[in-house]
Amino acid sequence: MTAEPGDPGRGEELSASGSADVPAEDLAALLRAPGMLTAAQVAELTRLDDDLLGLDGDPLGLGGDPLGPGDGPDAALPQKGLPGRPGDCLDAWLAAESATWLEEPGPERPPGERHEQAGPALGTAAAAAAPAARAQPAVAEAFDAGFTHRGGGQGRGFAAGGDLDRMEPGGRLATAADWVWAEGLGKLSDDELCGFLAAQRRLASRAAAGELAAVHELSARRAGPDGRPGEHAQDELAALLALTGTAAAVLAGHAAAMARLPGVAQALAAGRIDMPKAAVFAAETACLDDIPAAAIAASVLPEAPGMTTGQLRAALRREVLAYDPQAAIKRRREAEKDARVETWAEGAGTAAIAGRDLAPADVIRALKNLDADARWLEQHGVPGTHDQLRARAMIARLSGQPLPSLLPAGGGGPLLFSAPAQPAGLTGSVNLTMPASTWLSLSDMPGEVGGNGAADADTCRDLAAALAAHRGARWCLTLTGPDGRAVAHGCARAGPGPPGTGDPAAWLAGITVVPIEAGTCSHRRESAAYRPPGALRHLIKIRSRRCGFPGCRRPASRCDDDHTIPHHKGGKTCECNLHPLCRRHHRAKQAPGWRVSQPEPGVLTWRLPSGRRFTAVPDPYPA
Repeated sequence: MTAEPGDPGRGEELSASGSADVPAEDLAALLRAPGMLTAAQVAELTRLDDDLLGLDGDPLGLGGDPLGPGDGPDAALPQKGLPGRPGDCLDAWLAAESATWLEEPGPERPPGERHEQAGPALGTAAAAAAPAARAQPAVAEAFDAGFTHRGGGQGRGFAAGGDLDRMEPGGRLATAADWVWAEGLGKLSDDELCGFLAAQRRLASRAAAGELAAVHELSARRAGPDGRPGEHAQDELAALLALTGTAAAVLAGHAAAMARLPGVAQALAAGRIDMPKAAVFAAETACLDDIPAAAIAASVLPEAPGMTTGQLRAALRREVLAYDPQAAIKRRREAEKDARVETWAEGAGTAAIAGRDLAPADVIRALKNLDADARWLEQHGVPGTHDQLRARAMIARLSGQPLPSLLPAGGGGPLLFSAPAQPAGLTGSVNLTMPASTWLSLSDMPGEVGGNGAADADTCRDLAAALAAHRGARWCLTLTGPDGRAVAHGCARAGPGPPGTGDPAAWLAGITVVPIEAGTCSHRRESAAYRPPGALRHLIKIRSRRCGFPGCRRPASRCDDDHTIPHHKGGKTCECNLHPLCRRHHRAKQAPGWRVSQPEPGVLTWRLPSGRRFTAVPDPYPA
């Protein structure tokens, strides 16, 4: 801990006379093991939020300030009711606190109602006997072959039925869990470890509830005068938490759902359900008005802690349909408004394409056709599983390739199909970036396909070979610095030809390469017009390949050419004042409270309505 004003600054040992007045018999009862707790440990405890913990600045229930004048961070406390090892300290603290927290009403517990407990509430003098009182008798167990039971442990209250195993999430449980974690989870028995794991889940649920409450409050502050949601509140959220726009929208949606489902929000804060279950409540009641949604959620909520998300979804769906038989139709029609095709890179280096929120009947018909295609390929000798053949048939149909082109040559042998290498499958604009050494087969460094992310060397070479076969393909050369940022660029009217068919050195020598502005701009390509010339637009999109909002992955080819300082306010049409922005973040930049500057070409600094600043720099090229 870093010392704060008023903290003790000397490394002297505290004396017993410096402690608060505590009966000697209580101190003796608390001293269950030799050792001392350092002053720094106690100081850390005392700096916890008293209102959150409800401990009145006395984490061990001993009364008074455990630190006296002149205590240093490394000073040791003699035996004054503060055992030395974290676990011993936890046992004493837990015993002293058990009576308090068991009596206190929780967020969902009416005043006066008590938790069930194995014995009477424990006071300070009885702390030494607490672990023994809570211990469960040993039971003989039979295990399957190969299973080793980790028994023993050191208590710590996480065993089944123990105080910490039943404690609602909050500051006290977090403090106890941190102590046990710091001491080492290997010292826990299987039973205690499971209790600790469940406690962490409850704490995570409470943290999620707090996060959603904060998101809802921020959204409310950004709402318009008529109460309508702020247009760019989600963009601010995405920048603050380094989220994609989609993830920010999902988070904001969950926050709004918890605001209209207060019972679910309370159950989440109390740790009775987790965030995945809260998300199910939000999704399944989204088609209902606030009052019936809250009522149906309340009817299912008591059983939710013992359900899986699948069981919970089914139970909620039954209740929703019983209340409104048309609810499923309404939900489907609303979702179909967001029908789209998505692509993304898979973790194994492969790629995916999917249609989302489509009409179920259309999907079923498409799937049946793919099944028929796969069976036809199988009957004609194409090797592969049914899923592999369906995938090949789907790509062939989407890329305009005839299904017979997937057949083996001469009825057998290797497949002719290689989607990237078939010229007929490459239509429109494909922006391929790859190291020259990869193109020349001198290395296997990865490249990048514009809008689709990184691509391995073989994929890049296949695409390049297919592009080289087209006379209209545009070939450009980008030079990068040690950090991967573009420093120079040039284009040629004709490509170098497939590998091994030409002289790459001669081709490279024929390209005129111009430097890309960095640092202080020389304005050598400035235009007086509002719309940037084609060559300038191309150079801007080579330098900055994505939208300039922090975290946005929209390719520059699908972005607006934004003047950071508006042109009508004196902003230049130049590399130092142009940057690609997607339409959404272009509008955000113009919204009240938002400010954007470009301190050097390609670098954008955003100031959000909250006053926080974020800087976005161009993505580095593969090197």
